Amino acid sequence: MKAFFLSSVFSIFISISLFAQSDSLAVINAQWTKEKITKGIILKTFWFQNTLFNSNQNVSVLEVNRKGKYVFDLGFDAKKLITTGDFGKQANAIAALNGTFFDIANGGSVDYIKSNGEIINENRLSKNGKRANHQKSALLFQEGKLSIAKWDGKADWEKTLVADDIMVSGPLLILNQSEEKLDTANVFNKTRHPRTAVAITKNNKVLLITVDGRNANSGGMSLFELSKLMRWLHADDAINLDGGGSTALWINNWGENGIVNYPTDNRKWDHEGQRKVANVLLLKKK
Repeated sequence: MKAFFLSSVFSIFISISLFAQSDSLAVINAQWTKEKITKGIILKTFWFQNTLFNSNQNVSVLEVNRKGKYVFDLGFDAKKLITTGDFGKQANAIAALNGTFFDIANGGSVDYIKSNGEIINENRLSKNGKRANHQKSALLFQEGKLSIAKWDGKADWEKTLVADDIMVSGPLLILNQSEEKLDTANVFNKTRHPRTAVAITKNNKVLLITVDGRNANSGGMSLFELSKLMRWLHADDAINLDGGGSTALWINNWGENGIVNYPTDNRKWDHEGQRKVANVLLLKKK
């Protein structure tokens, strides 16, 4: 009986390992559709047809060379909700990616936003004063450069960060090439949804990433699956942003309306279902 049990455990371990290897190879060997947006900026897309995490997954990656003549900026409105595409157009941006979590009924971010020294929105903490998991990391915008920071456990952490603009968000997925530990009991982490993420890679690239979901064509990812994808995309650092119906990647003069992925708010597999959001990450010319 003991030998049978050990044999069964070993077989399960081998099966899991083979699935993980198959998934990583699917990403590494994917024949990504690549389109040059401008010098130093490439859009990569791929539709994994039942080959990634045993599911359909549509992934879009805007790859930005950090040595290029571009800057990252924070777009926001303290109260009004605006689509990611309209944020991008208003800023005359090259691209825009939906940002952090927000109050869908009343507008404004529920996570800390600071711009040019002014606090736009404070963290909305739980009734017991605790931070949400998406309030334990941040995107920092300093002189047009982008970096990712981790909460140090202190109540005033974000107010000690040195950056022109700050967007608190999360959960943090990878920091300094090490995967962060995610709460395995958290339903938000375990359930598949459309996802938005930002990664900084080993070869000095910034990746703006969307994973579509809630559709037969693309199932979406859990945060555990998203972390693996970030690692296979060679991320040194990676952070999860607001996802679900908010997930949207816009590029100026792309297609009919600039939206690359398949937002879900209209429940159709097209580029028309943008949700209005409170803030975005902007890519602009210097």
